[in-house]
Amino acid sequence: MRTAVEVVSLGRARTYNRRFLRLCSHHLVDPVACTPASGWEKGQAENQVGTMRDVLFRPKPKVKSLEELNDWLAEQCVAYAKRMKHPEFKDRTIFEVFEEERPRLMPFLGPFAGFIEKPMRATTTCLIAHDRNKYSVDAKAAGRAVLVRVFADRIVVLLGEEVVADHARSFKRDQVVYDPWHYLPVLMRKPGALRNGAPFKDWDLPAPLSAIRARLQHHADGDRQFVKILGRVPEDGVEAVAQACAEALEAGIANGDVVLAILARKRQPPAPPSITTPEALKLRTEPIADCARYDNLRKGTKDAPWNGIRSSMP
Repeated sequence: MRTAVEVVSLGRARTYNRRFLRLCSHHLVDPVACTPASGWEKGQAENQVGTMRDVLFRPKPKVKSLEELNDWLAEQCVAYAKRMKHPEFKDRTIFEVFEEERPRLMPFLGPFAGFIEKPMRATTTCLIAHDRNKYSVDAKAAGRAVLVRVFADRIVVLLGEEVVADHARSFKRDQVVYDPWHYLPVLMRKPGALRNGAPFKDWDLPAPLSAIRARLQHHADGDRQFVKILGRVPEDGVEAVAQACAEALEAGIANGDVVLAILARKRQPPAPPSITTPEALKLRTEPIADCARYDNLRKGTKDAPWNGIRSSMP
């Protein structure tokens, strides 16, 4: 089994895979190998696996996700332990013995990040391939060397230390899994791709954004206006942009510049609170604004000597 053993030596000696050793270290397990061509050494374990398979998976459970399957298996295992007698302590069930032993067990440290890691180069169309499927990556990774981590249920792609893609793993064949947001920088340069580009077909956008997009389709430059709105998502967030679109729709205006103006208004800092003057500093007689006082000053300077010095010239 290459996922666990790299070299099989004489007897029980093995050179284990590095990731397998990390798994054992994480769960504090000491691996013990069987002797080559000695199937009887692992018969007891295989019999127990076969027994649990018959108990739990016949008939086969029908679930919608891996999380639902794991929750169902946990419930079934607890139910099995509660109804089966312990093989050594016949007067108690397996679950009762486990509950007695639980306080002396080490706490669970969390799941092990088990993945297969391999270097790859993303295509110029922002795609990487794994297991006969293709997955999109952020436009910044196009044509560059990336690191692909394959988990049991996810595909994560890193460019240096930055995650440039995180997809649910597809177990079908010849599928292309897109994240339209990966192509936003390309869309900013080519707004026309919004109508016919493969990543943007059946794009699941928030309802206000979808409504704005539908309204703008009737305008000659509707695609360009909508792309300008989408361009604010990386900085303002999709929720803020959706709220701005909803506000514009409530006002009966479907326009890209209006949505951008609403976002700009929301980015402005709040007005500072007014200062309340203490009673001790309040004026007893507040001055009254009277602009005529300046007119009187201007009239009085006509007859006054220039710059405070009376001229001696005739």
